[in-house]
Amino acid sequence: GVDPWIACVLSFLAGAVAGGITGILHVKFKVTNLLSGILVMTALWSINLVITNGSAVLSFFNKPTIFNSGIGSLFTGVMSDYKVLIMAGVLVILVKIIIDLYLKTKSGLLLRASGSNPQFVTSLGRDSGKMKVLGLAIGNGLTALSGSILGQQSGSANINSGTGMVVMALASVIIGTTLFKKITIMKATTAVILGSILYKACLSIAMLIGLPTNYLKLLMAGIFAVVLISNNMLTGRRKKVYDNTKK
Repeated sequence: GVDPWIACVLSFLAGAVAGGITGILHVKFKVTNLLSGILVMTALWSINLVITNGSAVLSFFNKPTIFNSGIGSLFTGVMSDYKVLIMAGVLVILVKIIIDLYLKTKSGLLLRASGSNPQFVTSLGRDSGKMKVLGLAIGNGLTALSGSILGQQSGSANINSGTGMVVMALASVIIGTTLFKKITIMKATTAVILGSILYKACLSIAMLIGLPTNYLKLLMAGIFAVVLISNNMLTGRRKKVYDNTKK
């Protein structure tokens, strides 16, 4: 009953709150980072069930979504077959631009520094803990926004749809940053987006050639393992070359 675009904004805010709680548990109450995430994720499982009226799947096929109302209703004819791809692509680019602009601000630079070198941020008289909370809020907000768009695209909300997304997200980041590291003009956000496309392409190709869906999770884990091992090997090789150069 809510405008689908407003629903997207509310989803982002709800995810940001969840991320903020995770950050506060870790930073303020000294709960380990992994355990903080598990606690909030466990609590959100019940909240999702409340939202879906106790059902694992909540369908809304006949309700307005961003794909069939407003701008989405303008796609007709042949374009209607590609409206999901076009709108999803536009939204990804829009969010990427906003994130890139934010990371250039003073707050964005502090956030990046907190991830790379928290001691440096502390030496500047800044609280790296607050930046961790902010980073988790932004990250979880974008995750929730993605879930909202995915739900509207599929016409249903499934509380199990997030299973395996952590592996997929990590694989996308590592694939993108590893393959496109040498392209200096490419921003990290662009590399991650391309990494996610390549990762999903591998899964899609596997399904097209007839791989049973039962093996999909195994393939996801396998791809991720290969990427991690390759990344570690490349990192170790670069470090060895650097050490030899110093000598």
